[in-house]
Amino acid sequence: MTPQQTSQVQSYLRKRFGSEGLTLKPRKVQDSVEVYLNDEILGLLYIDDEDKEDISYDLNISILQQDLDDA
Repeated sequence: MTPQQTSQVQSYLRKRFGSEGLTLKPRKVQDSVEVYLNDEILGLLYIDDEDKEDISYDLNISILQQDLDDA
């Protein structure tokens, strides 16, 4: 993902979820970024840009059973 794409998606997610604590951080691979809420990683956001005219993003959030038990 380009820095511009990352910034656009980060702004969208912050508005959508109502949290300025959402941050996207680059990874070594170019097809995804890490998604954080404050200092805790939530998951990964992948870009699907095979069809340059129809770009989409896929957000994968991991939830551990331990986190559910502690809630």
